[in-house]
Amino acid sequence: MRAGAVCGVVLGLSLGVPGAVESVTGETGATSFVVGLGAAFGAPALTAMYLLQRKEAGSFGGFAYLANVIGLGLFAGVAFSLNLVLFFLDVTTVPMPTKVAILSCAAVFVLGTILFGISMLKAKVFPKLPVIGYFTALPLLAVFASLPDTVLTSGLHVIGAASVIWLSVVVWRRAAVVSMP
Repeated sequence: MRAGAVCGVVLGLSLGVPGAVESVTGETGATSFVVGLGAAFGAPALTAMYLLQRKEAGSFGGFAYLANVIGLGLFAGVAFSLNLVLFFLDVTTVPMPTKVAILSCAAVFVLGTILFGISMLKAKVFPKLPVIGYFTALPLLAVFASLPDTVLTSGLHVIGAASVIWLSVVVWRRAAVVSMP
């Protein structure tokens, strides 16, 4: 669980630092690179969060985790593609099937993230504020992912980052206390 918590902090930093930088510079190749690679740390972080609350979350929590981890896997590919491939291409050259695939993956991620956020609220293991940040900022980032970056998206990056880091710190602190069967 602690490894997952560390992955959550890395994920948060890979969202927040580029988001803060982009609020001043706009999106750059360097910030896109960090965001694109950072998504790879999402699944271990999400798994650690789920493990911490799995008993309290019940079967709905298990379903919500599954939906979120599948959506995260799909959207990690989208984030990688948007930030490390499509960022360097003219938008008019992206074929319609690719656009449909990106939107479909984003929709699964949004739904899974909202469901998992609801399960976290119901389980009451994590503080409410970072949970609300998690299931509002991250889905909004996915919705706005294919649009040009603005101060709003930079703010969402920072809020999402702070939420993920806060949740990961909770996992880190409670990991030693939680007994794994």
